[in-house]
Amino acid sequence: MIVLFNCCKKSRRFLLACLITGSHFALAQSHKFDFGTGKVEKGYVQVTPEMLYSAAKGFGFLPGTVVRSVNGKGKNNLQSDYVTADSAFFFSVKIPEGNYDVKLITGDENGTSETTMKVECRRLMLENINTKTGEFATSVFTANVRTPQINASEKITLKPREFDYLHWDDQLTFEFTGKQPKICALEITRNETAKTIFLAGNSTVVDQAIEPFASWGQMIPRFFQSKSVVVANYAESGESLRSFFGAKRSSKILSQMKKGDYLFIEFAHNDQKQKDLLPFVGYKALLEKFINEARAKGGIPVLVTSMHRRSFDSTGHIINTLGDFPEAMRQTAKEQNVGLIDLNAMSKILWEAMGEENSKKAFVHFAANSFPGQKEAFKDNTHFTNYGAYQLAKCIIEGIKKTGSDLASYLLPGLPAYYPAHPDSYSDFNFPLSPLVKTVKPDGN
Repeated sequence: MIVLFNCCKKSRRFLLACLITGSHFALAQSHKFDFGTGKVEKGYVQVTPEMLYSAAKGFGFLPGTVVRSVNGKGKNNLQSDYVTADSAFFFSVKIPEGNYDVKLITGDENGTSETTMKVECRRLMLENINTKTGEFATSVFTANVRTPQINASEKITLKPREFDYLHWDDQLTFEFTGKQPKICALEITRNETAKTIFLAGNSTVVDQAIEPFASWGQMIPRFFQSKSVVVANYAESGESLRSFFGAKRSSKILSQMKKGDYLFIEFAHNDQKQKDLLPFVGYKALLEKFINEARAKGGIPVLVTSMHRRSFDSTGHIINTLGDFPEAMRQTAKEQNVGLIDLNAMSKILWEAMGEENSKKAFVHFAANSFPGQKEAFKDNTHFTNYGAYQLAKCIIEGIKKTGSDLASYLLPGLPAYYPAHPDSYSDFNFPLSPLVKTVKPDGN
């Protein structure tokens, strides 16, 4: 049975066509959504709170949160109503693989709003978009959508847990969160020209799907200008360079890479556990292989040394637990004339500035019962909280500035300099948690 919810005549005709031919909707170059039960703007599809996602329809809210509509008078149809909820809520759109510009309109004629936007697996795109009473904000960001398929006969070998990830399906999923998210409208348009920053790495880089774990890779999209640059994070927990190649994750990246795209490579934590992999021999050879393959596609490789684990000596200084792997990467960067972001060196300064006790706030250290179903305390000295991942992301941004590449020109204007010796205060860190929580730490340590 097909049910058409309250919407204008033209929107009903468009929605019916989408329900009959869902592929037509997914393949459209632009999608426009007007949220709420009020009047619908011409050319937009109305989305009301009861519209749950279905593949046939091609869009809708994900279950789990009660979404409600608030109507007003408004200067135009897009601003006359909005949807909101008492906690984070999700909206998903069926869409082909590729890069997309997203325009978001937030605000309320009768009140204030505060919205943070994440996509897919908690990938940070917009942060603390605030509007005053009667004010509306139009924000734009660029997001990457991908599938495991490489070509007609090959695809990435996903781990079982990845089957439930939001970033390997045929949808672009939005997480609306913040103190008062008030969503008026959403427009999605294909972007064929943005430079792509491909991320290759492990659990310290991956878009961590579940709280309280986070990584720098899912934080850095927030620091780039929209339409010009997009981040495609192919990192996965537990990966080494060797397994990254073996699972064909590198092949997928190379199949998508175009001239002028970037490839950030950060490995070491899991590579060092392979007894037959010597840092200055096998590890360097794998790095060189990836560098050469990226260059053959016209890509620009950048090496990122792995950050230190939280391991202090009796004098309050960080102990190097990564052996010669960071130095092998530095050496490779010099020999291959590749840009280097020395996150290893910056993280040493960062963790020592925080100190042995306060640095726990940057890592997943929580008492038992801090999260639902968490019966035992978290004491993880490898994986980061949102706060820790955010500080490392700022280190990456400073590293980009120092490489001298044109990528620095695509950063948001006016970003203040960041000094690892003076990290942001934890008490001032205002970052909304996602409702997705688990009590099992990611692979790797």
